[in-house]
Amino acid sequence: MPVHDFSKVFKFKFAHLGGDEVNTSCWTKTPHIEGWLNNNHMNVSDAYRDFVLKSQKTAISHGYDIINWEETFNNFGDKLDRKTVVHNWLGEDVAPKVVAAGLRCIVSNQDKWYLDHLDASWEGFYMNEPLKGIDDRKQQQLVIGGEVCMWGEEIDASDIEQTIWPRAAAAAERLWTPIEKLANDTRFVTSRLARFRCLLNQRGVAAAPLAGYGRASPAEPGPCVRQ
Repeated sequence: MPVHDFSKVFKFKFAHLGGDEVNTSCWTKTPHIEGWLNNNHMNVSDAYRDFVLKSQKTAISHGYDIINWEETFNNFGDKLDRKTVVHNWLGEDVAPKVVAAGLRCIVSNQDKWYLDHLDASWEGFYMNEPLKGIDDRKQQQLVIGGEVCMWGEEIDASDIEQTIWPRAAAAAERLWTPIEKLANDTRFVTSRLARFRCLLNQRGVAAAPLAGYGRASPAEPGPCVRQ
């Protein structure tokens, strides 16, 4: 779809342009791509940067603020448009570097907020701190939010709901709660989140029990709030 057609139907402020996990090894193994690189005096890193920056320019020309995954910042952060929002998913040390450079950031660190990581507990979702390592108040304001990510690994139509819930709800409470009001001990959250999970079940959402990790099964028959 041409961008001018895309902009007619996609009326949101942000456009996520990707840019993560780019494997450039095939570019030099494809004759016409290798020829294009040579003709333009580029190596694969140059071409990766060129594509991202041209994509940004096109999206901005149609009024979008752009989001790119953190690899773009890690590889050529000083070349990114100043409107760029960097989507952090790899290391927890990246967000402080992004905001120190004056760019905005979304935090989705995979060790805490990736739902396809079935070993990630709801307690970890709740206690994750997007502002870790960012002490300056103005830089904190550049962290515009966080996101839990549900990728296609580890799920299909039969188990997606219990993979998402209730862990996503724990992250939601973390994101709307000022840090000074956040529970220091997740035991103070357990009963409330358990009741929310039961409410989801009553409304037809197959949310998993709180016990264990992602997509846990009930330990034994019993009341919903005790599972």
